[in-house]
Amino acid sequence: CKCNFISFIFLSLGTGSNILSALQDLFWLLKSKAEKQLQIISVLQWVLTFLIMGIACTLILMYILCTDCWAIAALYLAWLVFDWNTPKKGGRRSQWVRNWAIWRYFRDYFPIRLVKTHNLLTTRNYIFGYHPHGIMGLGAFCNFSTEATGVSQKFPGIRPYLATLAGNFRMPILRDYLMSGGICPVNRDSIDYILSKNGSGNAIIIVVGGAAESLNCTPGKNSVTLKNRKGFVKLALRHGADLVPVYSFGENEVYKQVIFEEGSWGRWVQKKFQKHIGFAPCIFHGRGLFSSNTWGLLPYSKPITTVVGEPITIPKTDNPSQKDVDFYHSIYVDSLIKLFDKYKSKFGLLETEVLEVN
Repeated sequence: CKCNFISFIFLSLGTGSNILSALQDLFWLLKSKAEKQLQIISVLQWVLTFLIMGIACTLILMYILCTDCWAIAALYLAWLVFDWNTPKKGGRRSQWVRNWAIWRYFRDYFPIRLVKTHNLLTTRNYIFGYHPHGIMGLGAFCNFSTEATGVSQKFPGIRPYLATLAGNFRMPILRDYLMSGGICPVNRDSIDYILSKNGSGNAIIIVVGGAAESLNCTPGKNSVTLKNRKGFVKLALRHGADLVPVYSFGENEVYKQVIFEEGSWGRWVQKKFQKHIGFAPCIFHGRGLFSSNTWGLLPYSKPITTVVGEPITIPKTDNPSQKDVDFYHSIYVDSLIKLFDKYKSKFGLLETEVLEVN
């Protein structure tokens, strides 16, 4: 009887241990599932912001003007007129917004990673050329408009400004949301102000390929629109701002797009939009909200690794000649290709992969 009692105790302890282990497994499973849902929500809110927030906020403001709460909308519009030029003067960044926990879930959904290769001097200003554009520039946003990947820790003393379409800053509410992340208009007035009247230690991130590059982005393709994009080099010369090539491996992998061939009606429509409005409408899809096997607006969870290359020292030249611009542009292109070739095999590409420069 005594032996049976001891055996019962050991069996009970074993059963309790199994139950505890099962509860721990269940807890981690639920936690993992909850984190995945938070990641999806964080990415979805940014996609909706990118696609419809500007138009939605404009329509809501117009609706409020027609209700008993019209005074609220009128006050905001009055303040908007007063604040109109703020985006052109460096904006109004908020470290609180840049440090929101939602951006860490956004980062982990893909995941997104920022790789530093060289130190940046706080006594200099910089223009980062970001490649490729992708559909939404998700890597550019996460790395430089939030603190999710630790840009301020990796480049202490450097203030990043992600430049985007000036039209976004004419949209109520959206403009304030963008400015809080350190996003500015990609126009001469804004860039001139940041590089000449905002001290040193500024880094403007320009997605050089723009809308034209987004038309050709598709999984498995590494190409940049750069041959005839020389305006950013001229700006760097005028301000003596160092050029820094940046390449995001995986940026083209997160969405699938219908590519229209040159000369087709679809490409004609896209180019007309690009010329007159500033952006090109793309027909693309990602995964669905509830399943990765269905189509939807959510990007696929593919890793994006953004590598910040070595800065190219640029002399200050008040009136740079075309020869000067061409010279430093060729140096920049060579530096970008070398950056791509050096890191391509580390981030999932074959050694035979070649960066196509158009």
